[in-house]
Amino acid sequence: MLVAFSVAPSGTGRSDGSVHDAVAAAVKIVRESGLPNRTTSMFTEIEGEWDEVFDVVRRATDAVGAYGSRVSLVLKADIRPGYAGELDAKIERLEEAIGEE
Repeated sequence: MLVAFSVAPSGTGRSDGSVHDAVAAAVKIVRESGLPNRTTSMFTEIEGEWDEVFDVVRRATDAVGAYGSRVSLVLKADIRPGYAGELDAKIERLEEAIGEE
């Protein structure tokens, strides 16, 4: 399965509204998981089996909780049994389709 998620604290007390320290704590957990992953400016994508992916998301969310009084989690999942390597394969198929036009 592929999961794209964004997790951020609120109630941080920071005057500039920045959440980069909290996001860094979450991304560190994702990267240390050993699962295939990618982080962009808005989401982190992670690939693996249901239990291992959601364990990482839970731990990342818990880490962000230390930075504020609330946590917001946005999550989207692509559950496609029997497929692996889709974190890159989906992009490769898209680029191929664009090139055929």
